[in-house]
Amino acid sequence: MELLFFIIVSSSFFNFPSLRASFYVKLKMKDLNNEKKLAAKEAVKYLKDNQVVGLGSGSSATHAILEIGELVKNGLKITGVSTSSKSEELAKSLGIPTVDISSVSSIDVTIDGADEFTSDLNLIKGGGAALLKEKVVASLTKEEIIIADSSKKVELLGKFTIPVEVIRYASKYVMSEIVLLGGKGEIRLTEGEPLLTEEGNYIIDADFGLIPDPAYLATRLSEIAGVVEHGLFIKLAARVIMGNNDSTITFS
Repeated sequence: MELLFFIIVSSSFFNFPSLRASFYVKLKMKDLNNEKKLAAKEAVKYLKDNQVVGLGSGSSATHAILEIGELVKNGLKITGVSTSSKSEELAKSLGIPTVDISSVSSIDVTIDGADEFTSDLNLIKGGGAALLKEKVVASLTKEEIIIADSSKKVELLGKFTIPVEVIRYASKYVMSEIVLLGGKGEIRLTEGEPLLTEEGNYIIDADFGLIPDPAYLATRLSEIAGVVEHGLFIKLAARVIMGNNDSTITFS
């Protein structure tokens, strides 16, 4: 989608009464939603009959679940494992059979989204507050496929804050430990009250700036007492499929 802006800058802007300048600025605006759809369509090509499939959460994963629903409608036989109540509800509405995670020992393929990713397949996830179940499912998965629009690719993780799921009792302590690690944390709110995850925990959004060594930071966060899980996903993704204008690029 292209937008053409016509900007007229008055002479007073330049401090020269006789000068008026006109600028045409042509900006290329990417259709990020369409990029997510393209990535989802590419990702579902990896699905086969009789697989156990992890169903991610968030806007990108929603496109994948919709695509899976169409495949199931046309005869694909898979069993889904959801990462949130929202993805579970969507799957059921589309006729995708699902089971509780406790009934499977492994998951063949999971398709999920990310808030940020790098070319070496490290991720930040958890913007939708489903990071705990997403990481459990990813850890059980043989092939984790991440789908994303092109705005999610970064050179270094960290522009997006790291969600840290904590037990409520430890929230103040965890925030003080985040400061000692060089970051700053804020409890995520919804309608003025702390957001509660599906497991009844708080989310602390931790800002460390750009992160040169995400694996090290992931280890340090995991060592803090009271941290249930964090949104740094290190060496869990097998590939990232990124929509890019009218095509896709796969990182693996």
